[in-house]
Amino acid sequence: MYNRADPSLFDVLAIDDSLPMDKEAARCWLVNLKHPLRLTVMHVCRLGATITLCTAYFLKRLFPIQFSAHHALQATICWFMKNVVTPEANYIILRHFWTESNIINFVIANSKNCKTPPADLYPCQIDDFMKQTFIDHDIVLFNSLHDLGSVAEEDWPVPLEKLDFSLMRDIDFPFDVNKRKFAQVVDFETAHELFKALFCVLLKASEYERSINSLQFDQSLAIRAARITGHAEIAALAGNTYPMFLVGPLHLSQRFVLHGLFTEHLHEYLLQLRDAQSKLKQKVPV
Repeated sequence: MYNRADPSLFDVLAIDDSLPMDKEAARCWLVNLKHPLRLTVMHVCRLGATITLCTAYFLKRLFPIQFSAHHALQATICWFMKNVVTPEANYIILRHFWTESNIINFVIANSKNCKTPPADLYPCQIDDFMKQTFIDHDIVLFNSLHDLGSVAEEDWPVPLEKLDFSLMRDIDFPFDVNKRKFAQVVDFETAHELFKALFCVLLKASEYERSINSLQFDQSLAIRAARITGHAEIAALAGNTYPMFLVGPLHLSQRFVLHGLFTEHLHEYLLQLRDAQSKLKQKVPV
């Protein structure tokens, strides 16, 4: 029951849909926000993890000989997700690969360089991350933006009835958030805190630099989507902005969460446009 004298933040978050979001994704995210570890342990983890991350970030750039261990990184992540991270958080992580791939593919399909190879990162289960890795996630984004090139000669906006959604896949993978192991108690944000330093250690300095600076390209995708659709408000969905401004490891957790929320909001916005297009095409001409 909603208490008007003492309103709950989470009650309002659950009902406010001014920023569109898939209902199941929103439910899982609210579970994450209310998780006891996030409200307590995460803040202690963040302090220690940030100190460790900054130290690793400095040392990785100090030594001329670089090393990486992608397989070890992915294997550790997969084990951690299957045994320690909550199913709700795992569902959000799996969804993220789908939402970002769909957004990239929508931009490709409606651009002059529509022959750009589409994103194909659609993991259906945690073990798929051994082949469709978090490193691939960044590489696909960079390659797509490079191949798409300049927006100067684009013929945008595209009328609603002509928008091409054909490269977007319906998010449909078998995942039961109610099936969990006894030790799966770590929420999404706490899990990220525990792993962010390991990412830095097990990647080359250039790979990690690329990874943490890929988030600002949210604004590039948002602006392209806004110009394609003619909906200027889409550009406001990006919380990570200005790709020319390179960042370090500080505030990484906040930027990481904003990136995930951005793709969820924009993806749902595009689905609403797809539904509107479908209804428009079903109308019988007068």
